[in-house]
Amino acid sequence: MTEPNMDWDAAYRQETPPPWSIGRPQPELAVLIDEGEIRGDVLDAGCGHAALSLALAERGYTVVGLDSSATAIEAAAVTAAERGLTTATFAQADVTNFRGYDGRFSTILDSGLFHALPLEKRQDYLRSIFRAAAPGAALYILAFAAGALGDADHGGAPRGFAETELHDAVSTLWRVDDLRPAKVYGNAPASAEGPLAHLERDDQGHFIAPGFLLTAHKPD
Repeated sequence: MTEPNMDWDAAYRQETPPPWSIGRPQPELAVLIDEGEIRGDVLDAGCGHAALSLALAERGYTVVGLDSSATAIEAAAVTAAERGLTTATFAQADVTNFRGYDGRFSTILDSGLFHALPLEKRQDYLRSIFRAAAPGAALYILAFAAGALGDADHGGAPRGFAETELHDAVSTLWRVDDLRPAKVYGNAPASAEGPLAHLERDDQGHFIAPGFLLTAHKPD
């Protein structure tokens, strides 16, 4: 949930969590878990500190978390071990070009990764997760709406997607089933200026920004 060219490891070495690490699954994805929409082996693409992977493992799912940051992967693995969660495993990987999981996953979750990728890498990413997906696999992408955090060109925030842009990008490979407005939560001081100052906050101080939840599947 950040600008494409940042140092991801540095972000995870900070004393305070990075803006996209809210300590729990994004609420939009937590609802999917509660409603039983997650099935089979799960890929958590761009897992970061892996609150989503850990929550799934606590419910008995087998989940693999991939992230480009070795720091994030190490922290996620340590937390899983501390909690005795043996069905969650983690690996450092280039999410735009990874192999070794061909046809494995029945569910793929993207919690704020897609909008953070460079434009020229987005189709590579979609191909990589498509390759890792089993026939009929479900894909869920939670992403910022365009302009949700202000002007990406000047403020360093993710650019986000227009609705048709997100649909068209994913539908090159995947069959899009649904695309609806959604809320994306993040960390930032309540004293933050600029666009963040005007965003809604939850009872834990997280900002709530407009986004989309896309649901798609891999054709059989």
